[in-house]
Amino acid sequence: MYRIAWPIRFVAIILAGALLTTAVVIATAPRLWYIANAHDEFPVTLPEFQPLSQRTLVYDVAGNVIAIFERENSQPIKIDQVPPGVVAALLAVEDNEFYIHDGVNLRGFMRAFLSNFASDAPTQGASTITQQVVKNEFLAGLPRDGRYKILQAHFATMLEKKMTKGEILERYLNTVFFGNNAYGLQAAAEVYFGKDASQLDMVEGAFLAGLVRSPSSLDPITKIEASKRRFEQVIDRLVDVELVTAPEGEHLIETWPLPDHVRTIPTLTTEPTYYTVALRDYLLTKSNILGSTEQERANLLYRGGLRIHTTLDPTMQLQAENARDILPDTPFHQFDAAIISLDTTSGAIRAMVGGNGLQSNVAAGEINMALVPRQTGSSIKAFILATGYQAGVQPNDEINGQRPCTVPDFRDGRETTKTVNSGYGVIGPFNGKNTWNSTDCGFVRLSYAIGLHRVVDSVYRMAHSPYFYQGQPADEHESFLPLGLTATGNNAMSTIDMAAGMQTITNQGLHHDPYYVDYIDGPDDVRMYTHEDPGTQVLDVGVANATVATLKGVIRKGTGARNLRNFPIPATGKTGTQDENTNAWFVGGTPQITTAVWVGDPSGYTPMVGIPEFAAEMGRGGKVQGADYPARIWGAFMGAAHANLPVLDWPDPPKNPRKFRRIYVPGEECLAELISGYLPGITIDPERPTTTATLPPATNPPPTTIVGDPTPIDTTPPVTSSPHPLVEILRDASTVPADVLDPRAPVPSADPEKVLVYLCDRPPTDVDFQDLEK
Repeated sequence: MYRIAWPIRFVAIILAGALLTTAVVIATAPRLWYIANAHDEFPVTLPEFQPLSQRTLVYDVAGNVIAIFERENSQPIKIDQVPPGVVAALLAVEDNEFYIHDGVNLRGFMRAFLSNFASDAPTQGASTITQQVVKNEFLAGLPRDGRYKILQAHFATMLEKKMTKGEILERYLNTVFFGNNAYGLQAAAEVYFGKDASQLDMVEGAFLAGLVRSPSSLDPITKIEASKRRFEQVIDRLVDVELVTAPEGEHLIETWPLPDHVRTIPTLTTEPTYYTVALRDYLLTKSNILGSTEQERANLLYRGGLRIHTTLDPTMQLQAENARDILPDTPFHQFDAAIISLDTTSGAIRAMVGGNGLQSNVAAGEINMALVPRQTGSSIKAFILATGYQAGVQPNDEINGQRPCTVPDFRDGRETTKTVNSGYGVIGPFNGKNTWNSTDCGFVRLSYAIGLHRVVDSVYRMAHSPYFYQGQPADEHESFLPLGLTATGNNAMSTIDMAAGMQTITNQGLHHDPYYVDYIDGPDDVRMYTHEDPGTQVLDVGVANATVATLKGVIRKGTGARNLRNFPIPATGKTGTQDENTNAWFVGGTPQITTAVWVGDPSGYTPMVGIPEFAAEMGRGGKVQGADYPARIWGAFMGAAHANLPVLDWPDPPKNPRKFRRIYVPGEECLAELISGYLPGITIDPERPTTTATLPPATNPPPTTIVGDPTPIDTTPPVTSSPHPLVEILRDASTVPADVLDPRAPVPSADPEKVLVYLCDRPPTDVDFQDLEK
């Protein structure tokens, strides 16, 4: 009976095996055919590894890390930087036979192979470290099917022949994902333990190895219980391979604290600041330092492992932030202040305050007011004065600063006029009350005498930067236009624009664009960029020094004296207050540091009048002007910033090469002179029409001014008869034509000892002529 049963049983086994084999072949044939043709889709040699992504670190001038730029937290290290105990624990958990196999653990591979054949979805992952490296480097994006496992095994054996075990393990340690944006062991050591990988102990290394299976579902910060269970499994594994004893394992399970929050290395703790966010935007969108396209620049910034050394001075930055806090909190209006401070000699940005501090990130809607254009008020007069001096005007030349004056204006898209009746002024020199007291009509007339187009050109050249230049798209910065009210601040400039323009004056006419980066080193410590800028001589040295000397009076005797009269070192500057006190400025500097301060409402042009917090501190109904909080903030910051610097002053300006002359605006002001032949070439035209006392529009009529002589000259248009027997009246002279941008082309002027200048709608009296004849 037994002998008969055995053959039957044997046949049954054979038949069952045959049926099973047939079933397996039928089930797997399509997949095997797919695998057999895989050679048509993959190279027979392994490609080279892609360069490892590395974080970029940003440093201030003191060597402190002030920003970290990274897409993923990846910080490559060498295998010899990892403690041996950490390596042993990681191998025990992830691949205990790593140094024995040739890339594939056959038992683990067959288990994963058969499991994945049964389903289109993956059920088991790679079982060796080499296979995991292959998966990360070469197989990303492929479907996880049987073909995937065969290719993975094949590539793993190829990789073992190409690289040493140490090289493979190092690549694994630098690329494996540990969760919480940590790629690689160094990043994981920082994120979970706040330390360098070289400082990890064996248990910490084992804990990190336990996360690799499923970093998200085993996250100790959000999945505490699952992470605890996984840690127990990891410790049991260390006991199995005798890295710890059973009692030690039990003690670790009971007492070892799992990480409960994301950490950083203390020296690398950074928060976004106005400066670092502006730096990032500059590197990505306003500079080609890192590449010709934004994609190239972003890849290098976020993955290139750069070491960017910036111009930010941490001491000056703190001093600027402290000075900004002089401005009282105004919870119902949200008034704020912005500060930009530049190195006068180079344009390096030493401090940037864009408001009262970022609460989260500019991307969340916060604004850096240091970069936002606002109307300048009278602070723009510093640039107009320098432009006039460059055109041959002397500090002792006189202009009519008396009010009122009527100026072309544009309102609601239509052309109109505005009568300026603000700002005390006299008929007098520039190095006096007309500048120190910031007379509006005097500088309106000067801007017209220069030519509004030349003022625009000069301002663009003096304040040039990546944030402000001619031809700039309107969505980046509204254009600086030849407006009739340019001198009263109707054009908008940002705090950095104003600082850049003043730097040209304080640096004796040599302009440097404001800049952030001194130098950049690559991940291999090779220097890849060094800032170099010889500068552009926008103003003559003597012109700049004459402007400095005139503007010193603003601080000593003029509008700035209210809070800066006793400023202890040589300095120059200009106040600015926009119409209805919506923006207030102080812009000035020394031979070492140039600083601009803006105060206003970031959300709009809100009048700073009647604000209770301001009124309680400074009186005058809380009416803020440039001489108030902007000057106080500027003085507090500049005083602190110069505490350890030598006291320097500018050279004296050159002596005036000629006697003073009277600057005037043809069309608004007329000339009368004795018939003495003093002005040659005059012809009398009795039918020439009389002009009004309104300043001409921004576009000048065809000129009759003679140009070419570097010395300011008299204008000699046709004249009409005067009621006085000895005098002819000169009318309708034009200023410099709109197509002339020569900064040295002279302005209309007259010898006040021989020619009477008067408003055309107010004919001179006998008394005026008697004074002229005297």
